[in-house]
Amino acid sequence: MIDSQTKQHILDTANILEVVQDFVRLRKRGVSYVGLCPFHSDRNPSFYVNPARNICKCFSCGEGGSPVHFIMKHEQMDYNEALRYLAKKYNIEIRERELTDEERRMASERQSLLIINEYAQSFFVDQLHNSPEGQRVALEYFRERGIRPETIKKFGLGYSPEERSALTDAALAAGYKLERLMGVGLSLQYDEGRPAVDRFRGRVIFPVRNLAGKYVAFGGRIMGQRDKVAKYINSPESPIYSKGRELYGIYWAKSAISRQDKCYLVEGYTDVISMHQCGIENVVSSSGTALTIPQIRLLKRFTSQITVLYDGDSAGIKAALRGIDLLLEEGLNIKVVLLPEGHDPDSYAQSHTAEEFLRFLNEAETDFIHFKIRLYQEEMERDPIKRAQLISDILRSIALIPDTIRRTVLIQSSAGELKMDERILMDEIRRLRQSGIHASGYYQPEPQSAASPTPSPLPQSEARVEVAPEPEASSSQEVRELLPTPRSAAPYEIELLRLLISKGGETILIYDEELAHQEPETQGLISYTLTEYIAGELELDGVLDLLTPLMSQILSEALEDCLPRQLSCATYFSNHAEEDIRRLSADLLSDRYADDRVGEPLGIEAWEHETDPEQREVLRLEYLHRQLLEEQRGLGEEVLRALDYMRISFVLQTIREVQQEIREAQRQGDSRRITELMLELKELNEQKKDFAHALGERTIIG
Repeated sequence: MIDSQTKQHILDTANILEVVQDFVRLRKRGVSYVGLCPFHSDRNPSFYVNPARNICKCFSCGEGGSPVHFIMKHEQMDYNEALRYLAKKYNIEIRERELTDEERRMASERQSLLIINEYAQSFFVDQLHNSPEGQRVALEYFRERGIRPETIKKFGLGYSPEERSALTDAALAAGYKLERLMGVGLSLQYDEGRPAVDRFRGRVIFPVRNLAGKYVAFGGRIMGQRDKVAKYINSPESPIYSKGRELYGIYWAKSAISRQDKCYLVEGYTDVISMHQCGIENVVSSSGTALTIPQIRLLKRFTSQITVLYDGDSAGIKAALRGIDLLLEEGLNIKVVLLPEGHDPDSYAQSHTAEEFLRFLNEAETDFIHFKIRLYQEEMERDPIKRAQLISDILRSIALIPDTIRRTVLIQSSAGELKMDERILMDEIRRLRQSGIHASGYYQPEPQSAASPTPSPLPQSEARVEVAPEPEASSSQEVRELLPTPRSAAPYEIELLRLLISKGGETILIYDEELAHQEPETQGLISYTLTEYIAGELELDGVLDLLTPLMSQILSEALEDCLPRQLSCATYFSNHAEEDIRRLSADLLSDRYADDRVGEPLGIEAWEHETDPEQREVLRLEYLHRQLLEEQRGLGEEVLRALDYMRISFVLQTIREVQQEIREAQRQGDSRRITELMLELKELNEQKKDFAHALGERTIIG
């Protein structure tokens, strides 16, 4: 593992401009540089690089971050791989930290399993090309399927011989342990004490590589016809393989998907292989199982445009549609292509050129919702009861789409095909959304509109950070906050997070009236580090337990990691190991939130006209000191304002809770409780007025 000192050296050395310029053509614009975004189809330059903050940001698709994050996204690397990439670029020697015994054991076990799979892969390839059985049975099968030698090599296809324990015996003779062969599912032992046998014997082998290219599993297809034997079998779950987290073909497809901002989703191994061979490389397979959330989020790293390919089996299509709802809920744009009768992606790719296949795909792809309507059209016309059920099912799919505009457009375009009044569809979608519909079947309330006086919790199924816009406070609109999700930042935390991340280690000056009377020479100003002051105020307010986990984590790490080690909070958090925090840091450090105001100039100073060099330097330093104090005082005012905004948010929430208790007490006729609550409400409203005054005399409706 890279030691912390080397890691910090890499982070301090990596220059965002130098890193991005290796991949993107940039031109200077003011203090920043701008170019076409490498993460989406960008026609007008929207990708900005800010050397001063050492971050990049696309103001169209939202991607951006530190040099490490840019390399992770652009080169599809994990955090440590990106650090090693930058170390190599800047000729920094990597020093490895000694692992703990437990870390060493786990890393050793995982590495041992990967090494065994590497050995098995070599064994299967050798059997395919160099054994008489492999050449006669498996190579002939691939030739019949139209899979060319270069494609066989590219995908590492192989063969496991009929002999009961060929791989197991060879691996044991090479020094590998049986428990690890069984741990990755290459060997099976039906009864203790009996010899182990090969899982994949008599099958052609399709190796599964993860995003980093490691062999984590295998799929095997039986040769010939056998009763009561599965046509395909796959490696079982293991410490290095989870079927629900991998997509077959992602290793070969990731660059093409990013480049073309589109992914074709098919069912089987040979579908992926034949489309690659045809020239269409942005294709992956879920290996015949329903899509999972981890697989969908893996795809989202590269594109939000997914086209699902189906053959003409209507029953099979309807069974597969349930997985599409998860894609919709995750905000992906889903289109569907129904291949001509008698074809699947494998056979169509074998019989057409890439140009012909792509032309067909572009002409045939249909929005998923309209595809679903047409698929059910005949059933809906035949049976009125079934029609009502199917329309409800279609509306449930539309309701899952998070984007309001997309939902509205689909409702408008679907109303005619469904022969339904658009207003009725709108009302039903609204009802479903308010009930908190989820593809997983788990229901939670959805956030209501800005006009609603009652806050609703955001869907807790969201694992990524969602930064909600700060609400405006005016006579016509209530200042309100949404209850936070487990990993989100609440709106009232945003300004505090921006200050912590961008200026957490800086000094601020806070005015103390009592100190001003006791020690006039201090002008009543007390010096704090920004992070320590925020933490202290939140502790005094007793709200530390009410912070979102994200806010708590960032505050804790700023206190415990950044301040003691004198690290820049901006550098630390924009290079954080957790993607959520890196993304949030890039967003808060970008121009959207940044405040570049420097302390106001103090006028033409005497030092500018002083001719004596020594006196000129003394006056200049005095001027800079006064300017620094002005900046620290201004930053202190920002912190106080952000804390007041958080406090008033909590007060408003408490007011709503008390109002609800009053309504409940009125229903129960509890006059004593009503009186107590009314007094409490009066005190809360007084606090609200005080905060309104502190926030600049804005009218705040609670």
